[in-house]
Amino acid sequence: QVQLVESGGGLVQAGGSLRLSCAASGRTLRPYAMGWFRQAPGKEREFVAAVSQSGSTTYYADSVKGRFTVYRDNAKNTVYLQMNSLKPEDTAVYYCSHKRFSPTGRAQDYDVWGQGTQVTVSS
Repeated sequence: QVQLVESGGGLVQAGGSLRLSCAASGRTLRPYAMGWFRQAPGKEREFVAAVSQSGSTTYYADSVKGRFTVYRDNAKNTVYLQMNSLKPEDTAVYYCSHKRFSPTGRAQDYDVWGQGTQVTVSS
């Protein structure tokens, strides 16, 4: 059974940057598309970004386009989310997950969620 562990969250001022990591153990991530989602208190989990198995195709929520970059290092079995120009509305717990076949923006398409990492952006 694969385990996904997110890390890299923290407290940052608006305009700052963070890089999140999603490391996998127990299974190679090569066959899987990977997605990043986030959930703020009192809100539903929402799509942030996704990347295809090879890393050649990426998708982003409109709210993060131009600010966030998702990429993967299959040799390290790790997926990353580089977050720049952070805003207070980016504050949330960030989760990674994987799915077979093509990446999508629907949380219900993904399985095996990590425990999440908290990102807090102060104004």
